[in-house]
Amino acid sequence: MPVQPAAHRAWIDEAVRRVEADSNRSADTHLHVVPLPEQVGVSLYLKDESVHPTGSLKHRLARSLFLYALCNGWLHRGSTVVEASSGSTAVSEAYFARLLGLPFVAVMPRSTSPQKCALIEWHGGRCHFVDRPSEVYDEARRLAAELGGHYMDQFTYAERATDWRGNNNIAESVFGQLAREPHPVPAWVVVSAGTGGTAATIGRYVRYRRHPTRVLVADPENSAFYDGWQDDDPDATTGLPSRIEGIGRPRVEPSFVPGVVDDMLRVPDAASIATMRWTSGRMGRPVGGSTGTNVWASLVTIDRMRAAGEHGSVVTLLCDGGERYASTYYSDAWIAEQGLDLAPYAAALADFEATGVLSPPEV
Repeated sequence: MPVQPAAHRAWIDEAVRRVEADSNRSADTHLHVVPLPEQVGVSLYLKDESVHPTGSLKHRLARSLFLYALCNGWLHRGSTVVEASSGSTAVSEAYFARLLGLPFVAVMPRSTSPQKCALIEWHGGRCHFVDRPSEVYDEARRLAAELGGHYMDQFTYAERATDWRGNNNIAESVFGQLAREPHPVPAWVVVSAGTGGTAATIGRYVRYRRHPTRVLVADPENSAFYDGWQDDDPDATTGLPSRIEGIGRPRVEPSFVPGVVDDMLRVPDAASIATMRWTSGRMGRPVGGSTGTNVWASLVTIDRMRAAGEHGSVVTLLCDGGERYASTYYSDAWIAEQGLDLAPYAAALADFEATGVLSPPEV
């Protein structure tokens, strides 16, 4: 391999400085207490990732992926950055690509919300659509080769691009913020999986720090992660798209690390969306669908703790704001088109508020 010119190393040095400087300008994200009925005896916290500059949890991932690609020598001055994404990662990667003066193309399913597409374009990126979600991987590779660019491949590199031992990752941040709370070491951390990278980071961190905290992954309908974990089958597929943007995949992604997952829960899409709306009411502002998935799974976990006489805390993630989903999850017409019935889950949540007991409906 020829010796790289000094100008290339100088460009990488400057690119890393810009990414690190951007991180230095950004404050940590908030950890909110979610009001629950007093008789529950368990505290629920929401790590608010919507306050990142690009509005979602994926800002952390995009920063890590760019640093990983830069330090591996995969990006060069003028490289076209290509990513396969259902939306939020592409928004964040478009932001960092523009920060470095690089063109960016997002390969996404045609069903991605218009609000996310508009954000990608606002950050200087371009959207390239495919008809079936399973086509995004090969099309991203093909496009990167055609453009002489680099395919970031979040689904492969998410779990290895982040320093899971610390370095202000999301796990270290959560435990630092809980330090003065009544239960500073949570009984459970509940996350959902898009790449699996966040679950891998948190699961590895709690083992590294020898915390008794367990990790539960909530999985939406049509996703392969639950079956892959339950059956110990890394090749599990569904061939179907997830209706909950940003989480759930038609295959078990390479970044999903089943060995760090203590439990999983399949969450019906109607439960995710009903809980998203319930959480928005509790927080006083709209949240996204994946947050609904996380909170429903957290409430199921909390109810199990209550029934077992356990006390403590549960932490989950507010992944992004609801403004991105005005035409889908917050649209009653869209809900009807999808054939979803939110009423049984809304009633269960109302009963939970009144009694402190969650009784998931039989549907």
